[in-house]
Amino acid sequence: MRSRIFRRYFWSALLLFTLSLLAVDLYVVHFYGGSRVDRLNTQLKLQARILAGEPIGTVSPWAKSASVRAGTRVQVLNAQGGVEADAGATPGDDIETLAASVPLSDPDRAGWTLRLSTPLTELNKNVNELRLWLAGITMFSIALALGLTYLFMRSFSGRMQRLRTYIEGLPDASLPDEELPGGNDALGSLSQALRQTAPKIRDLVDELKLEGARREAILASMVEGVLAVDRQQRVTFCNRSFARTVGARIPVPEGMPLLDLARDPALRDVLITVLQTGLPVERRIQLRGVQAHSFEVQAVPLAGPSAHGALAILHDITELERLERVRKDFVANVSHELRTPLAAIRGYAETLLDGALEDLEHNRKFVEVILAHAIRLNNIASDLLILSELESGAQTQPKRVSIRSTIESALRTVESAAKVRNVKLTTGLIEPLYVKGYEIRLEQAFVNLLDNAVKFNRPDGEVRIETSAAGDGKVGITISDTGIGIPSDDLPRIFERFYRVDKARSRAVGGTGLGLSIVRHVIEQMGGTIRVSSQLGKGSQFVMELPCEEVATAVEG
Repeated sequence: MRSRIFRRYFWSALLLFTLSLLAVDLYVVHFYGGSRVDRLNTQLKLQARILAGEPIGTVSPWAKSASVRAGTRVQVLNAQGGVEADAGATPGDDIETLAASVPLSDPDRAGWTLRLSTPLTELNKNVNELRLWLAGITMFSIALALGLTYLFMRSFSGRMQRLRTYIEGLPDASLPDEELPGGNDALGSLSQALRQTAPKIRDLVDELKLEGARREAILASMVEGVLAVDRQQRVTFCNRSFARTVGARIPVPEGMPLLDLARDPALRDVLITVLQTGLPVERRIQLRGVQAHSFEVQAVPLAGPSAHGALAILHDITELERLERVRKDFVANVSHELRTPLAAIRGYAETLLDGALEDLEHNRKFVEVILAHAIRLNNIASDLLILSELESGAQTQPKRVSIRSTIESALRTVESAAKVRNVKLTTGLIEPLYVKGYEIRLEQAFVNLLDNAVKFNRPDGEVRIETSAAGDGKVGITISDTGIGIPSDDLPRIFERFYRVDKARSRAVGGTGLGLSIVRHVIEQMGGTIRVSSQLGKGSQFVMELPCEEVATAVEG
C-alpha cells in the first residue's frame, strides 16, 4: 500500500465496485417494491369493479359482506363524498395504505363510489427484508472484491517496483535480467522490450562515459587554461592550468560563482559578451594578480539541450610578447650598431674621393679608420651568425670536452691582450673534469669572458679562473676580475644582445655588445647555467655550472 500507483488504482477500483453494487441494490429494491405495488393495485381495482356490479340493497350489511369476501377495507361514498358505509379494519394514521375507487353500478345510487383499501405493512416488511438481504450480499461482495483487488494490485505493484528498480540501475552492466517482471500482459511486453534495449543503453552510456573521460582528460592536461561557465556565470569546468593561473585551490568545485574564482573584470566582460551575443570573442587581457603575464583569450558559446554557457581558453603569450620586444630591440640595436661604422666608412670614403687621396699626410689615416670600421662590421656579422647558429640548434653531435684544455687554450688567446693592458692572468685549482658539449663554442665563451675581464680591468689588475666540483654531478667554472665592476641596475640585462653598461668605452675597446649573449647561449645549450655578481670599483665574478661527464683517470700533461 506504500506505492502511489497501488493506492490510486486500489481505491479507484474499490470505489467503482462499491458504487456499482449500491446502484444495483437500489434498482432491485425499487423494482421489487414497485412491481408488488402495481400488482396489488391491479388486484384492488379488479375486486372493486366486481363488487361495484353487485346489487347492494342495504348499504351497511353489504359493505361488511363485501369486506369479508374481498379481505380489504370497503367504503361506500355518496355523491357528495360522504361516507355511507365503512367496513373492515381501520389502519392507524401512520400506516401506509393503497386504495382503489370505482363508481357503483346501482341505478338508485347514481354518483356513488366504492373504494377498497389495504395497508402496505406486509409489503414494506418484505421490501426491508430484501434490502437487508441485498446489503449483506453487497458487503460480502465488497469484502471479496477488496481482497481480490488487494492481491491483484499488490502483485501489479510488485512487478512495477521490480521494473522501476531495473530501470534505475539500468546503466549497471552487472544487473541481472531476471529482475524484470514476466507475464504475457502489457507489463510483460514492456519488460521484454527493456530486456532487448538494455544492452544498447549500456553500450551507449559506456561510450558517452568514455568520450566524456577523454574530453575531460584532454582539457585537464592542456597547458592552456580552460574555463567553462553556465548562463548564470557559475563554473561548470576548470582545468588545473587555469586554477594555477588565478591562484585558486585545486580542485575547483563545480557551481562556484565566477566572481569567487577570478575577480577580473576583463575576463568577466569577455564571458558576458559571449553569453549575451552568442558569438565567439577573441581578446588580449592581463589577469589581475598574475604579475607581468598576458593572455590571449578565445571564448566561444556552449549550447546544450537544456543549458547554455561559454567556454574560454587562455593562451599565455607573456613569452611571445617578451620575444616581440626583444626582436624590436634587436632590430633597433642592430640598426644603431651598423649605422655608426657604415656612416664612418661612407664619410671617410667620400673624403678620400673628394681629394684626400692626394693628402699624403692624412690619406693613410683615413684608410685605417675605414679598415677598423670594416673589421667592426665583420665582427658584428660574425657574432650574429654565431648567435643565429646557437639559437637554431644546428650543431654537430656533442663530444667529450676537457675543461682544463679548453681553459688553457682560452688563456693563450687573451694572453697578449692582457700583457698590453698590464693585467695578470692567474689560475686556481683546475680539476681534470670533462663535460659533454662543443669545444670550440665553450672555448669562445671562456675567451669572451676573459677578454671582457681584461678590457674592463684597471692597470695592474688581475683576472682569475678556477674550477671546482659543484655537487649534483656538476662542474663549476669561476672567472673573476678586479675591474671597474657592473652597476646593480644593469646586472639583469647584461646578457641581452647589444646591451652595454658603458657604451662609449665598450665601442672604444672594440666590443660588439654580443659577447655575453653568446656566452649565455653556449652555456645553456650545454645544459648549464651562468650567474654574475659584481661591485662597482671592486670587480665582477661570473660563475658557470655545467653537467660533469666524468673525472679524468690521469692528470693531463
